[in-house]
Amino acid sequence: MRIFFYLALFFCSVYSFSQDFQYSSLLIKEELKDNADAVVRFDEMVVDILAQDNMLLKSKRVVTVLNKNGNKHVNAYAGYSNSSKVKYIKAIVYDAFGNEIKKIKEKDFKDVSAVSGGTLYSDYRVKYLDYTPTGYPYTIVLEKEIQTKNTAFLPTWNFLDGYGVSAELSHFKLNFVHADLKPRVLEKNTENYNIEINETPLSIDCKGVEISALKKEQLSPMFNQISPKIMTRLIDFHYEGHDAHVENWEQLGEWMYVNLLQGRSELPESVKSHITNLVKNVDSDIEKARLVYEYMQSVTRYISVQVGIGGIQPIIASEVDRVKYGDCKGLSNYTHALLEVAGVKSYYVHVEAGNNKIDFEEDFPTLAQGNHAILAIPNGESYTWIDCTSQTHPFGFVGDFTDDRKAFVIRPNGGEVIKTPVYLNENNSQKMEGEIQLLEDGAIKVSAVIETKGIRYDNRFYIEDLDKDKILEYYQDTWASINNLILEKNEFKNDKEKVKFTEEVQISAKNYAKPSGERILFSPNVLNKNSFVPKRYRTRKLPFQIQRGYKDVDSYVISIPEGYGVEALPEPVEIISEFGEYKMSVLKQGESLKYERRFLLKAGKHPKEKYSNYRSFRKKISKNDGAQVVLIKK
Repeated sequence: MRIFFYLALFFCSVYSFSQDFQYSSLLIKEELKDNADAVVRFDEMVVDILAQDNMLLKSKRVVTVLNKNGNKHVNAYAGYSNSSKVKYIKAIVYDAFGNEIKKIKEKDFKDVSAVSGGTLYSDYRVKYLDYTPTGYPYTIVLEKEIQTKNTAFLPTWNFLDGYGVSAELSHFKLNFVHADLKPRVLEKNTENYNIEINETPLSIDCKGVEISALKKEQLSPMFNQISPKIMTRLIDFHYEGHDAHVENWEQLGEWMYVNLLQGRSELPESVKSHITNLVKNVDSDIEKARLVYEYMQSVTRYISVQVGIGGIQPIIASEVDRVKYGDCKGLSNYTHALLEVAGVKSYYVHVEAGNNKIDFEEDFPTLAQGNHAILAIPNGESYTWIDCTSQTHPFGFVGDFTDDRKAFVIRPNGGEVIKTPVYLNENNSQKMEGEIQLLEDGAIKVSAVIETKGIRYDNRFYIEDLDKDKILEYYQDTWASINNLILEKNEFKNDKEKVKFTEEVQISAKNYAKPSGERILFSPNVLNKNSFVPKRYRTRKLPFQIQRGYKDVDSYVISIPEGYGVEALPEPVEIISEFGEYKMSVLKQGESLKYERRFLLKAGKHPKEKYSNYRSFRKKISKNDGAQVVLIKK
């Protein structure tokens, strides 16, 4: 009985956040393990704002990693530069029972440049823990302290790291020495969680307790759209020797232009002369910009440095010209300088880039938003947008890396949050026309022309630069339902002015159709079967999102083997839904068949209650895309 008493006392012990903190994974509540790859046992950051140009960030983070997928949530690193110093960083690793495995001192952390491939950003470095676990679960305790003069980047506090992570206690506290340094706070998605925010005259204290992991479901929204977090900013801040007072985006834009961008357009006289000659016979500003953009693409290369990691001030244009490389900031500023020589106005832009669309907060001006820089060129009442990090994208096409999101445009007289170009639904089109010869033994020969635009263009135009084997591999993956595919011929045309990619392809394959006695069965949708059916959930927890949508238009003429007639054709189908439209028909046309298909998928956000309707819509499309024709020997 005494043994059971001590066991009960052990498992029911109260969670303490003192020095007696228990690191055994056995103490984690089962509900916090549900759907979790890792559990953040304790996550605390205390930010001491000591002056407009002096900030101390002290943090302690305890993470129990339950499986291999949870390793990415350890987050054991610290960045530093000439303006930010790591005062200390240390870690301890514990096993599942809370026994200490390893102590890691600061000298044991790897210290590397935050930037690979270039020397212009050598001041920015990262100390990180490279630990390979010997088993699961294990726990890492990380403590660090960072001192910085830059108060422009107050932390955004995320109570959850991402899908598949829960939190026992998440604590974020801001201390400030006087009321003028009180940060502004923006709460996002905190209402449905056990989160409290308390203020005193000189502090803001935020606590979240026992926040369960969110399980990622198919078509789930981007995590940042639904996760609880606290955004913070100072009205009076300091950055790299410059003080600022910012109430709105307009003031922030003006401050950035004057202090960080102005005077960084210096170029060698030889380059100025070349650009002047390049555009001397061109009247249109947009055509001048196109020529300058294509020149920039031809003489530079991109190295990856996110905004924030390598600072927010771009390298001076003459330095980029000298070394012929730069990050997004450097290349955007360099292109801006070239355009200036050509007499074309352009504006520097901060944006949150990535396949997921993340907007700038319109009522919360802060330098902490955005991870990428591009340019906006005034074009009448709108803008032409260019991403200067791409050596292949057409002029004026940014693709899915920065499309359809609110970005920060910086002008000499102030800044403004503006939406980038939108590629939705019909804008992302694919048109496919084909001639298909079906042979009696089930083999096929296909000649097809495929035209893609918008994001569909973005997903395909790169194949023109692949070698022969990779092109074959690409089509074998794209048309995976065609076994033994042989690529007989291919020709590509990349029309960058119209942003249209055209593929002329000839393929052949054995055993596509299934001869059975006097009959041949085959699917007339040879090249564009869409078999995607969303996963079924007994109880869907999250809303769902179709990010961009697209439109397919397919038309094939299918020659059937001589001596065969049609025994059965799929019935024509038309489906109209709030999620899109689908239309398919197979008609006899002399000794051939004419297959036509149209599919429009609409972008949109939908509540979880409509998920089963969407699944049903996609299930019908998958079924009809796989419909069969039956031929019979005459």
